[in-house]
Amino acid sequence: MLINKNNINKLFYSFLIIHLILWTLVPTLTNDNLPLDTIEALAWGSNLDWGFNKHPPASAFFPEVIYQLFGSQDWAYYLLSQLFVVTAFIFVFKFAEELFKNKTLSLISVLLLEGIYFYNFTTPEFNVNVCQLPFWSLCVYYSWKLFDKQTITFKDCFWLGAFAALGFLSKYLFIYLLISIDLLFFYIIFIKKYKKFDFKHLISLEVFIVLLIPHLIWLANNDYITIIYGLARTGLESASLLDHIVHPLIFLGKQIGILIPFFIMSFFLIKKIKFKVSLKDKKLLFLIFINLVPIGLMFLTSMLTGSKIRTMWMTPFYLFFGVLIVYIFQAQINLKKINKFISAFLILFIFSPFAYAYISITETDKRTDYLGKEIAIKTEYLWKQNHALPINVVLGDEWHAGNLSYHLNSRPVWEGLITKDKLNSLSKFICIDNICVGNR
Repeated sequence: MLINKNNINKLFYSFLIIHLILWTLVPTLTNDNLPLDTIEALAWGSNLDWGFNKHPPASAFFPEVIYQLFGSQDWAYYLLSQLFVVTAFIFVFKFAEELFKNKTLSLISVLLLEGIYFYNFTTPEFNVNVCQLPFWSLCVYYSWKLFDKQTITFKDCFWLGAFAALGFLSKYLFIYLLISIDLLFFYIIFIKKYKKFDFKHLISLEVFIVLLIPHLIWLANNDYITIIYGLARTGLESASLLDHIVHPLIFLGKQIGILIPFFIMSFFLIKKIKFKVSLKDKKLLFLIFINLVPIGLMFLTSMLTGSKIRTMWMTPFYLFFGVLIVYIFQAQINLKKINKFISAFLILFIFSPFAYAYISITETDKRTDYLGKEIAIKTEYLWKQNHALPINVVLGDEWHAGNLSYHLNSRPVWEGLITKDKLNSLSKFICIDNICVGNR
C-alpha cells in the first residue's frame, strides 16, 4: 500500500485526531483519579503565582485555565495533554515539510515518534515535561526560519523569543535547547560565516528576558527555591567520584533502551545502513544541533557534575529524531516497504493504549486509584455538620490537599503545608489526618 501523496494531509490530521481521542478516552475510562503531577499542577493553579516550590508557573497556568472552563472533569486534563502533544506533532510536520519539500517523508518523520513512549504511554499525565512539548517544537520551527531565510524578520525573532520564554517557564531544562540554538547561530555567524550577524537576532533575547522578569523577581524573593529543588533531584550534593562515570553511562543506556522501538520502526523503511555525514550540509548541521547537541549537553552535565539524569526529563529532546533519521537515510528509504513500516506503526499505536489500560485496570495501588472524589465528599459532609460557610482554604501536601482542592465544589485555595501560623489565620477549620480545611 503506497501512500497517496494527494492524501498526506488527510492522513496526517486523521492520525492526530485518532491519537488525541484515543489517549483522552483510555485514561478517562480506566483511571479513577488524575495522576500525581496533574493534581500538583492543579493545586498550584488554585493559588497562581509566578513560580512554585518545584517548578516555574506555566505547567500550573494551563490546567487552571482548563479548570475555569470545565471544572473537575478528569477527561479535560487528559485532553489538555493530548492538545500539547498533537500541537508539537503539527510543528514537527511543518518543519519537516520545509526541510524535505516532500510530504511523504514529513509524515513518516512524525509517525516514527509513536515508537518513543514519551509521546504516547506517558502523555496522559499533564506535567512540566508534556508542557514543554509545543514550545520545544515551535522554538525549533522559528529557529529554522531564521536559519533558512536570507532575510531576518521581526515576527520570526519575536515568536522565537516568546516561545523560548514559555518553554523555560515550563521547565528550566528547556535551556538545553536554547543553548544548542545559540551555539548553532554562533557557529554559522562567527565561525563558518554562512550568515551575517543582524541586530534583529537580539529581538529574541530581549523578548525572552522581558517575559521572564516577573518569574525572576519571584525567584529572588523566594530564595531560588525551584532551582534548589531541581538540584536536589539530581543527587548532586551526594555525588561521588564514581558517579561521574556511572551516571553518564546509565543515562546513555537508558536513552538507547528508550529508542529501541523507534529504531525497529526505522528498520522497516531503510534498505541498508549506508549514509554520509558532512557538516557542510547546512540542513544536517541544523538537525544535529537541535537533536544531538542538547542530549550531548545533558550527558556532559552528568559527567562533569556526577548528577543523575532522570529518564522523564528527556521527554521533549526526541521530538525531531524522526526528521533526523529520515534525512540521514532518505536515499536509502524504500517506499515499497511502506506496508511493513505501517504494520509496525499500527502495532505500536494499538499496543501502547492497550498496555496503559491493562496496567491501569489490573494494578490497584497506583495514584490514579486514589479515592479523591469520595474523600472530598466525606470531608465536605463533616465540614457542613458544624459550619455554614464554604471551605475556601486547604492545607497539606500537594497530593492529598491538592485532591481536595480539585474535587471540592468550592475549589478551595491550596496554601501549602500545615503550620500554626496558617491555622491561626483561619476563622474556622477542621483537620483530618494530614489535611486541614477551613474558611478565611
